[in-house]
Amino acid sequence: MAKTRNKKVFVGLSGGVDSSVAALLLKAKPDEFERLTGRPAPKGFRGYDVTGIHLRCWNIDGCDEDEAEDARRAANKIDIPFYVFDMEKEYRKRVVDYMIRGYERGITPNPDVMCNKEIKFGLFLEKALGMGADYVATGHYVKLEEENGAYNLYTADDKNKDQSYFLWTLTQDKLKHCIFPIGEYKKSEVREIARRANLPNADKKDSQGICFIGDVSIKDFLKEYLPGKRGNVYSTSGKILGTHEGAQFFTIGQRHGLGISGNKPYFIASKDTEKNIIVLADKDDDSIYREKVNITDVNLISEKTLPAEVFVRLRYRQPAQRARASLTGDGIEIHFDKPQEFVAPGQSAVLYKKNGMII
Repeated sequence: MAKTRNKKVFVGLSGGVDSSVAALLLKAKPDEFERLTGRPAPKGFRGYDVTGIHLRCWNIDGCDEDEAEDARRAANKIDIPFYVFDMEKEYRKRVVDYMIRGYERGITPNPDVMCNKEIKFGLFLEKALGMGADYVATGHYVKLEEENGAYNLYTADDKNKDQSYFLWTLTQDKLKHCIFPIGEYKKSEVREIARRANLPNADKKDSQGICFIGDVSIKDFLKEYLPGKRGNVYSTSGKILGTHEGAQFFTIGQRHGLGISGNKPYFIASKDTEKNIIVLADKDDDSIYREKVNITDVNLISEKTLPAEVFVRLRYRQPAQRARASLTGDGIEIHFDKPQEFVAPGQSAVLYKKNGMII
């Protein structure tokens, strides 16, 4: 926040309260900053030259028009220039098609990670720098600190809103142009700041689920692009339990929507899209647990020395799990202290140090 005076920053305004408060704090002068937050302004902070940018991305129900209008109203209240960057074509290709093809291949894709990599901190960052911006900023709940010339990402102070899991693909070259203004605030504090500034979206509800799908289920969305095919549902012992509409419509660990009942809740333990089969198990079945996983497509933001004791998240809301990570010829091998359930190909495994820094 205190990098320089009169530096230009393009803030990605989604239409929600978090990104709006990020823009508000970046523009504020020291006395206004203290009035809004109840905290002293960071040392040397004098406010930025802020421009609000809404990224128009592909969606199926037209909801982006409402989001763009909410972003424009917030920018008007903050008194900053506002523009819309049309990235529908690129978003469809790099995020939506990635998700569809991932399910078709039988993996569990993460479109939020891909959106951050390809769109927000890919195309948006490139375009912003090309237009003279020094930085881009977003309303992500994450902390960025410069230490001895290196940029490190840390979990946010609000552990219930922390979004560091979705930012593991960022690199040093990108992070040096990033600002995350709300990582040191709780969500309740962010809303209170917005109310003090009379922002029009101060009490707007948070978006849920995958943004471009809206209220449609993932299964129904995928059916528009992937043909269904009846297949068998098996138990881990090989017994046929029923049928399904297509293995590509399901994910490892899924419990609901299976159409199979039993004495205990069933979960998807594994699936094979080529053979079009699904295997179910209950939580007492050892087959759903893994003591070791191998990860590829590795990006080490800060830590270059492995093996090391680490904490790992395999899913966004999962508590960090103790493990030991070691480099292999083509990636990283992770040995968990405690076996992990429902490990799915395609998931992100994000490694942290004990202090919350992403490795």
